[in-house]
Amino acid sequence: MIDHVNELADGTPRTGPPPEGAAVAVWSLDTRRESVAGRPVAGAGAVLDADEQERAARLLRPADRHRYLASHLGLRVLLGSYLGLAPREVALVRETCPCCGGPHGRPAVAGAPVHFSLSHSGDVAYLAFAGVPVGIDVEETPSAEALADVLPLLHPAEIAELNALPEADRPTGLARVWCRKEACLKAEGTGLALGLTDPYVGSAPAPAPVPGWTLRDLPAPAHYAAALAVRA
Repeated sequence: MIDHVNELADGTPRTGPPPEGAAVAVWSLDTRRESVAGRPVAGAGAVLDADEQERAARLLRPADRHRYLASHLGLRVLLGSYLGLAPREVALVRETCPCCGGPHGRPAVAGAPVHFSLSHSGDVAYLAFAGVPVGIDVEETPSAEALADVLPLLHPAEIAELNALPEADRPTGLARVWCRKEACLKAEGTGLALGLTDPYVGSAPAPAPVPGWTLRDLPAPAHYAAALAVRA
């Protein structure tokens, strides 16, 4: 179990060499920051590639755009530190989609042995790095409206478990389920293409076993849940 999450702040991150095998390094970032590792978020466009810049430009709300720029700047800073590259020199690509064979699978670094995953929700971003496929997700506790929308899409056993909880506890339970499931789907590279029914991850304080993956909950700020999936 990972019981420590590194914080990416203003100082130069001390990453050491890239993790090997199923060893995982996890970092968190407050995406409201005006600078990340000493680099201004306002100048992130000089570091990001054309695809990232285009995605940022499509975000209409300034706060959403700032969160995106901060999290992707943080990703490039950390990958650059692990690989001995300047952040702007990190070449990001997409793997083949396991569902349709298209070029929109898991994000990866061209030719690099390190696997990574990025997630952001609210004002928090989580980043994971490993030597094997890895997925990470952080989720803000959902509203009652979001609970009503998502609940019918889950595994039948998860629906029953959440409905058995006191009403006030269901949003927290859903946050656990959602981030566990998203971590697995990101690690597999399928995303939400196949829906939210599988895999079954459970809503209990400890996640259910998922064949082929090691699934773990992570420490998270108040009103958030976070989970990590790494290939077993």
